[in-house]
Amino acid sequence: MAFLKTHERTKERFSLLLLDLEEYYFEQHTAYHVTSSSKKERKIRGSFKVCSRSIIFDPEDLTEPILKVCYSHTYVSKKMTFQLEVWSKTEDVVQTLLQLHRASCLEKLGDQTAMIAANLQSRLARSSFDKNCFQNVAERPHMECAVEMVLPLVSNPGHVCITDENLYFQPLNGYPEHVIQIKLNRVRRIYKRRHGLRPLGLEVFCTENDFCSDIYLKFYNTADRDEIYYYIATFLENHMTEHTAESYMLQWQRGHLSNYQYLLHLNNLADRSCNDLSQYPVFPWVIADYTSSQLDLTNAATFRDLSKPVGALNRERLDRLLARYKGMPEPRFMYGSHYSSPGYVLFYLVRVAPEHMLCLQNGRYDHADRMFNSIGETWKNCLEGATDFKELIPEFYGNDCSFLENKLNLDLGRRQNGSLVGDVVPPPWASDASDFLQKHRTALESQYVSEHLHEWIDLVFGFKQRGSEAVAAHNASFTKLSPFLPVSPQSIEDPDERIAMLTQILEFGQTPTQLFSSPHPQRITPRFQNITRSSSNTSPVISQSEDSSFEDLTEESRKLAWANMVRRHLVGGCNNKYNYTTSPHSTLKMFSKELKEFQRSMSFSNMALSSCLMLADGKTVACSSWDNNVYFYSIPYGRRQDTLMGHDDAVSKMCWFDERLYTASWDSTVKVWQCASDGSSSHKRSQFQLLAELEHDSGVNTIGLNPAGTLLVSGCKDGAVTIWDTSSYNTLQQVHCHTATIHHTAFSPDSRHVLSVGADSCMKVIDVQTGMVISSVKAEEEQSPGDLLLWDLLSNTVTKRIPAHSGAVTAMWMNDLCSTVITGGEDRQMIFWKLQS
Repeated sequence: MAFLKTHERTKERFSLLLLDLEEYYFEQHTAYHVTSSSKKERKIRGSFKVCSRSIIFDPEDLTEPILKVCYSHTYVSKKMTFQLEVWSKTEDVVQTLLQLHRASCLEKLGDQTAMIAANLQSRLARSSFDKNCFQNVAERPHMECAVEMVLPLVSNPGHVCITDENLYFQPLNGYPEHVIQIKLNRVRRIYKRRHGLRPLGLEVFCTENDFCSDIYLKFYNTADRDEIYYYIATFLENHMTEHTAESYMLQWQRGHLSNYQYLLHLNNLADRSCNDLSQYPVFPWVIADYTSSQLDLTNAATFRDLSKPVGALNRERLDRLLARYKGMPEPRFMYGSHYSSPGYVLFYLVRVAPEHMLCLQNGRYDHADRMFNSIGETWKNCLEGATDFKELIPEFYGNDCSFLENKLNLDLGRRQNGSLVGDVVPPPWASDASDFLQKHRTALESQYVSEHLHEWIDLVFGFKQRGSEAVAAHNASFTKLSPFLPVSPQSIEDPDERIAMLTQILEFGQTPTQLFSSPHPQRITPRFQNITRSSSNTSPVISQSEDSSFEDLTEESRKLAWANMVRRHLVGGCNNKYNYTTSPHSTLKMFSKELKEFQRSMSFSNMALSSCLMLADGKTVACSSWDNNVYFYSIPYGRRQDTLMGHDDAVSKMCWFDERLYTASWDSTVKVWQCASDGSSSHKRSQFQLLAELEHDSGVNTIGLNPAGTLLVSGCKDGAVTIWDTSSYNTLQQVHCHTATIHHTAFSPDSRHVLSVGADSCMKVIDVQTGMVISSVKAEEEQSPGDLLLWDLLSNTVTKRIPAHSGAVTAMWMNDLCSTVITGGEDRQMIFWKLQS
């Protein structure tokens, strides 16, 4: 559980939760609180903490209270005296306090915030990471910059330093410890985060399935965040890396991920984090029956309608809301509260995170009758309450029931019926909190939920999140500020507006980032009938009903595989002995030319491999994938050698020339990498230096190099062909010559022309020097699939038609001499062709 995990780091009585919103803890000094009476002077030893809006004194004697004095309140006549143990620091501390006091006395809150921010940045600039904290004297630092560590409701400024072995965070104030260290070889997942409506966050996980991270950092600029993100990514080659929503969707559809795991992954991709209460992971109510003595998971009436948001489940309440909505002036909103907010999260977790609730609610708990007293009562209020539309959190489907039990014996008040607020009352069908969680998890993985979960995903993460589809689904809006809309950083530069925005976010929460723009497919339910529980995992594990590995094929099957290859494999790499193919099934396959049989199958990803190529050494195959990565496979050692994760969307095509790798991506960029082997590393990890990033207006679907490597051509989804100079990376020509996605581009052997083929069934020839389309060919509609056509581009006529495959040709490869062609087709055949003059 996130809150329990963060508590393990410190046993101090002091907490950052004692600070106000947007307040920072700067430094501490050993001091004495001096009190005087008529008889004698008394000194209480403790820690004198200088914060941006207040002074906090934490006595060593635990019977003494913690004192907090706000600078804006120091006009009060009561005098408090503090004496620093180290006298020499007194003058510096006094000057700091005077400066912060002046900031607190400024009339505008925005001006106060700006002055405090300047003070913080000055402190960070004057300090740096202490390299004496390195775990190994041989560590090589890669970069260092100022950041803030984000925790629930608070953040702590300091410095991050990343080396070739560790990620370090050193707080400016030494709290909760002098330095936090994370070994890079332990990192399993990393996520870029949107924090405060800006792309500044980075979250690091050393686990594969836990939803609690090891550290969440907020950077002061996106470039620093991305630099560390991509550096850490190079250490994930043998671990689970960041995937796309589509890749997880395919795994879930096929039963390789449980419903619980899939929802966790979607929350992570949608910027939901346990360290950000305004974007805490959101899970659905799945059960609607909290009154029966037995839970019947075979009855559809037991379950909540997952196609509707909570606010639309009760028709009578919905009609009242719609009537109010129609009569409301712009900007209108349908619901008065969000389905997830910091208040709702702490409503559920108050028994394990009482200090967070007290921080959020000015030092007091809610009224006893409004507390989380009963699961059945809470569902009833969500169904009938005028302003209660909240969903659940992941803890309701985990193994830790402590959030449902008052193990700390907190005084949470007495209800109107006279009963004390204690443990949460489970439904009649559960004997206790543990039994409730077990049955609740089973319900989440049930047949009904699995068949309908995609409908809820459409509402929260998908195409019904906004726009006309959201209006039709009564999911249009909650308040005018709670949904996340594309907000540019410039629009919140005004300090007063920014503080107001952050306050609203803290109160209302944020809508997740939209992950899907079209209807989410339904799960293939027959694939996951056998559900088992892993002792080392908190979520259900789905057993696979079929083995997708080809390594255990018999000798006879291997020979058959050559003549009956897996459907739609793409011919990508070739040397004297072997051919290599990639496929939508995420495997790289190796075929022996000499033996004419299937040799080896390698799986790198859960997403399709889009292309592969043989590097110049003849010993390495590079594969690009829809999971944003490029994988390098060592032929002699028969294993993955390196991973390059350099894009924010699928890598669609690659080219290699003179130690430079060119990668095209649907993120609308082509990136150029210098690849050099580092001989000093025992693992001989390749170093990938980004040389250039070529921006496009839409996703790049294909690229090609001329024979000399001096020109690059890229084809985009919007039908544009762009020709680049690879020495200067300048655009030479850009031609919008297709009306649909471009499938393939290539240079003529003399580099004077570019050929492009698009989804509009057109083939174009472009003059490199002038950018003119000098030839345009439209394929015949009656053309039979599976034929190879040889064209005379001068006359735009077919000179040769060769029957090749019984189904469509899905891939074609030609060697540099244009003498050998290999084709692959939907008929599962791979054919070698020898071209004759």
